[in-house]
Amino acid sequence: MTDETILTNAEVVADGRVFHGTVVVRDGAIAEVAHAPSAVRTAQDLEGDFLLPGLVELHTDNLEKHFEPRPGVVWPAPLAAVASHDALLVGAGITTVCDAVRVGDYRDAGKRRFILESSVGTLRAARDADLFRADHLVHLRCEIADPTVVEMFEPFADEPLVRLVSLMDHTPGQRQWTDLSKFREYYRGIGMGEAEMDTLFLEQTELQARCAAEHRLTLVARCHERGIPLASHDDTTEDHVAEAHADGIAIAEFPTTELAARTARRHGLSVILGAPNIVRGVSHSGNVSARLLARQGLADVLSSDYVPASLLHAAFLLHAEFRVPLAAAVAMVTETPARLIGLDDRGRIAPGGRADLIRVRVVDGFPVVRAVWGAGRRLM
Repeated sequence: MTDETILTNAEVVADGRVFHGTVVVRDGAIAEVAHAPSAVRTAQDLEGDFLLPGLVELHTDNLEKHFEPRPGVVWPAPLAAVASHDALLVGAGITTVCDAVRVGDYRDAGKRRFILESSVGTLRAARDADLFRADHLVHLRCEIADPTVVEMFEPFADEPLVRLVSLMDHTPGQRQWTDLSKFREYYRGIGMGEAEMDTLFLEQTELQARCAAEHRLTLVARCHERGIPLASHDDTTEDHVAEAHADGIAIAEFPTTELAARTARRHGLSVILGAPNIVRGVSHSGNVSARLLARQGLADVLSSDYVPASLLHAAFLLHAEFRVPLAAAVAMVTETPARLIGLDDRGRIAPGGRADLIRVRVVDGFPVVRAVWGAGRRLM
């Protein structure tokens, strides 16, 4: 028997525009898109709310926050952590997610290795058991200056869930931490003293000089061999972007300066901006405002980073405050990120596509997610 859902009286965001119409879902796929209300008695009336594709998230640290809800506290029930994370994402309208997990242990005495192994293993098991509502994939965030990064990466190089790898270097004094006062402010916030920060600075600077270049070459080669898309994280200078381009990297993730964003665009890299930066208007690390970059057309994709609810909010802010057409803003959180990791079956409302959909109502300027469907199944 055919499973059919008709969603009507909606402001449908599809085919590069917004129109009042109807979407018909059959057996998990979008079957019809009509530019008029449906007269079918069983159709669900969406009361003029927006109907959008389900959001696609390429970089969220939210999973790690559930594994380590407080500094030094590792949650003892991995499945509970993953399930809670999944529920929060779906509530934010995210139906496909690349869960970002750090690769590299630094001074964490095995904690990061445990979180990496436990999170990927639990994600795999939960998917196999059909326990998720969102579709979960993996983004490996590789700290190239860490002495353990290649060793930690190798067991996951052929993991089918891995759809994105980013190359990161959080050595203080450059990239995200160009402003050392922000570096110190952050580490004070997690209870580190001044002398310990001085030691950390020296240790990480020495490790970068010793490890980063070799590890970068190794990881780039491993990913190209397997066809895994690569992102360069926190590019700051023209040289950073030129290096990424020379390495065949196609994504500039969170450029920290306007110069880096412009250089990335010139080299043909897709630029990901942080949605929390759009919502707040400032970077928490003292770097360039994502609003400034978006205003100048230097945004291809938005990412929720550390606040899942910011993803949809930022897209609607771009429309409301910067006059970005709503369909174009929505594409930054749906179709474009899906395409960057090779998911051509989702991210847009079109016949034949996967029926990942969200119903949204704007209340006092904030987009409220009222219902979510994943592959045609009602999730919320």
